[in-house]
This record gives sequence, C-alpha cells and structure tokens, in this order.
Amino acid sequence: MGEAYIVAATRTAGGRRGGKMKDWHPASMAGAVLNDLVSKVETDPAIVDDVIMGCVTQAGEQSVNVARNAVLAAGFPESVPATSVDRQCGSSQQTLHFAAQAVMSGTQNVVIASGVESMSRVPMGLAAALPAQNGFGSPNSQEVSDRYDGFQFSQFVGAEMVAKKYGLDKDMLDAFSLASHQKAKAAVEAGVFDAEILPLEVTLDDGTTEMHSVDEGIRFDATLEGIAGVKLLAEDGRLTAASASQICDGASGVMVVNEQGLKDLGVEPLARIHHLTVVGGDPVIMLEAPIPGTKLALERAGMSIDDIDLFEVNEAFASIPTAWLQETGADPERLNVHGGAIALGHPLGASGTKLMTTLLNALNVRGKKYGLQTMCEGGGLANVTIVENLQ
Repeated sequence: MGEAYIVAATRTAGGRRGGKMKDWHPASMAGAVLNDLVSKVETDPAIVDDVIMGCVTQAGEQSVNVARNAVLAAGFPESVPATSVDRQCGSSQQTLHFAAQAVMSGTQNVVIASGVESMSRVPMGLAAALPAQNGFGSPNSQEVSDRYDGFQFSQFVGAEMVAKKYGLDKDMLDAFSLASHQKAKAAVEAGVFDAEILPLEVTLDDGTTEMHSVDEGIRFDATLEGIAGVKLLAEDGRLTAASASQICDGASGVMVVNEQGLKDLGVEPLARIHHLTVVGGDPVIMLEAPIPGTKLALERAGMSIDDIDLFEVNEAFASIPTAWLQETGADPERLNVHGGAIALGHPLGASGTKLMTTLLNALNVRGKKYGLQTMCEGGGLANVTIVENLQ
C-alpha cells in the first residue's frame, strides 16, 4: 500500500448566517478554493484526477452534484471529474479519507478533497424539510422508526444527552465556549490564520467591497458573564446558542497525492496521512462516536493519546469536545489551540477539510509532529484522521 500526502490546504474565512459571505453562490465559493489549491502547487488543473466535495444540504444551489458545478465554476477543464459526499458534519473529512484511499491504492495520483456549505443560501435541514412539507415523506423508513420506537433523531437532543451522560454542567460548557473565542481572538491578533485563509471579495451592506479574511463569528469582546446569560436551548438543558457551533458559510479543501503525484507536481509534502478510521455508534445519543473512534484509531495506529501533539475535535456543541477530553485523557492544552466552531463557525460539509487546514497550520506554527482530527456526525458516526507534519 502506498502513502498519501497533503501538498496544499486552504479555507475561506467563515461568514455568519446572512453575513459577509451571503452573496457567494456555493459553487463559486468552492470553485475559488479549488483554484487556490491548484495555484499553491503551481500546476495545470488538468492534472487533477478527481474532486471529491463534502456538502450536507444538497438542495437548491447545492444540488445536482455541487462538486461538478464547482469544478466548472473554477474554470477547470471539463475532463476533471467530481462527486459530492454526505457524511453529515464529517462530509469533507470523509472526502479526505476517500482521496487518501484513492491515491494509496494507486488508481489515482492527484485528488482534491474539499467541502462547501452556504448555510445562508441553503438553510440547514432544507433537503429533508422541503420534501416533507410537500408530501414527499421523510428520510426514516418504517423499519428505522420501529427500531428506535419512533424517536425523532436530533443533534440538539443528542448534545444534551452527552452532557448529562458525562456529568458536564452548564458552567463547564460556558467556560469551554469562552475559551474558544479567546483562542480564536489570540490567533487572529497573532496573524496565525493568514497562512490558511483564502480572502474573498465581499460586498458590505453599504455597497462597498472588502476582502473577507477574518472569521466573522469570533466575538472579540466575549465574556463569561455574557455567555452565561444566553437562554438555554432546552428548558431543563445545559447548552445554549453560545455553547453551540455557529451557523456558517464557507468552503475548504486539501490536495492529496501519492509518490507519483509528488513527482508529477514537483513539490514537497506538507503532511503524510498516518491513519484513517471511521466508526458508527448509537444514532439516538448520536454525537459521542468521536470517543470510541479515537480510542480505536489510536489502537490501530499503535499510538497512545500522549503521542499526539495537537487535536482538532469539532465544537459542534461544547459538550462533545469536553466529554472527549474527559474520556480520552488528552491534554486540554493541545485541543483546538486556535479556537473551534463555537467561535469560528461550522459550515457543515466544509468543516472536515477546514479543520484539517487549521490543524496542519497549527502543527507547522508550533513545530509539532502528529495531529489527530475527529468530529461527531449525524446518525451516530465519526471520522478520525491522524496526520504527520512534514513541514
């Protein structure tokens, strides 16, 4: 089996719902990312064997294979194929796994793994809600309903279940949320994100334009008192909108190659894919799969939690990385060191390669070797990726 390397990584700065990125069509936004990846390695896009793009809400402007539309929007040759992937919040992390598996097998040499989600233009849940409202049914068959006693699967319910199962109180979750904003603020002020963000031109409400290069969701003046005062999502719950990921518009991507791809491009790798794991778990509690997934990935890789220098665990809700820390025994100082989705936003299908771009940059900035990325996913799933920094 061959090796898989990452040779380029990029992401847009996140936009709030209805914010600075609202005027960008998702195919155009993703196309800009594809062009940036090709530009970083100074190659002809015709060399790309495939584009695999994560997208959760594949409806409206993100329907009919958004990956192919992004390739065409980018101006790539028509010969470059593309496909869209939905593994819920882990969609573009899964595209990275598929890309790595393709180049490791030798069936392809240069593959772009990417993701896009415009949550302003294609609201979360639209792909299920709109058909249901028009009499076209729901995603759950009678068998699924019978198996789970008619339970209505909900990430919000699952996040609260995780908080209660692992004994996480509201104060802990609020403190974690504040830290996400503080770390993101520090990263912006230190210029850390400059190396990973592709600035895009946006039109402001007054009609003027600017280059959007700072994640719009960061609250630079966040306080614990302010976060603690936000209304609970559930009457008897522990989570609020302030301890949940922000709705976000964004796109991201990485270029993955094998040894032949390195030769064809004439570039040095940023990182080597060290290990890939994906697991399934209980779809009712839904969001705790990163915990057993991490343990399984480390076991398969022959590593311990202490062998990993930095972690990216998606902050879908504060309860998820907090429970993950508690159960894995990981050093909290190594987790989401530049902030996470609570501050930076969670553009669903784009979050997987977005987190990987941030992880690679953080490993480089800090001179560290191994990074591990994982995220909870709808349906009780989780991807786990371990990378070795080669910069």
